[in-house]
Amino acid sequence: MTLYRDEGIVLRTQKLGEADRIVTVLTRRTGRIRAAAKGVRKTRSRFGARLEPFTHVDLQLYERRSLDLITQAETLRPYGEALVADYPRYTAGTAMLETAEKLTSEEGEPALRQFLLLVGGLRTLAERGHDPRLVLDAFLLRSLSVAGWAPALDECCRCGVRGGLRGFAIAAGGAVCANCRQPGAATPAAPTFALMLALLRGDWEYADGSEQRHRAEASGLVAAYLQWHLEHGIRSLRHVEREPGPGQDAGSADTTEERV
Repeated sequence: MTLYRDEGIVLRTQKLGEADRIVTVLTRRTGRIRAAAKGVRKTRSRFGARLEPFTHVDLQLYERRSLDLITQAETLRPYGEALVADYPRYTAGTAMLETAEKLTSEEGEPALRQFLLLVGGLRTLAERGHDPRLVLDAFLLRSLSVAGWAPALDECCRCGVRGGLRGFAIAAGGAVCANCRQPGAATPAAPTFALMLALLRGDWEYADGSEQRHRAEASGLVAAYLQWHLEHGIRSLRHVEREPGPGQDAGSADTTEERV
């Protein structure tokens, strides 16, 4: 057996036997892995609480033929503590975890940029500087971009013309002009396009000042676009609250990859 270390975000856990768990983790260097954690469901477990979803952990593992074995776990940042008592932020965070897992479909495939996006998204949620739905939509748009599926938002995805965008065609790849728009394409308002572009680029000053109707329209388009590309639904999205939380303050913009 080969011993190795990595850090990661716990995405989900499953019961294994009477006292063990299978832990799915998106790691910095190894990508998405599934590993066994022995005895973590016992009350005297050394690190059971450190292997819960949302936790940023440093792990030591043994590589095995089937499931790797977690032998040590140290908490780097327990994001779950800041999210579980806030339903809008918790559901947004849950959708992030599920999306990150779906977009890193092959176990062991390096996924550094997706890992950095997830860490930044959870940190931004926990800091409570922005509406959780805006944070989620920014994360989804950037995750799609990392996966190579970024929607066209400032030019027609068919002819490339800038300006005069009149529709959003999911199957075509995003915004379309009046000449390229086909029946069935959505017709979002111009500020909705601007909001989605701001979220993709990290322009939080614009995003925080946007109107609720444009936020709701953008959320619907982002969710539909994501699920069309994944070819199946993100179950946790149906629980995400679409209304803004009270007292949301505009925070400073941060355009690095490590923060949404």
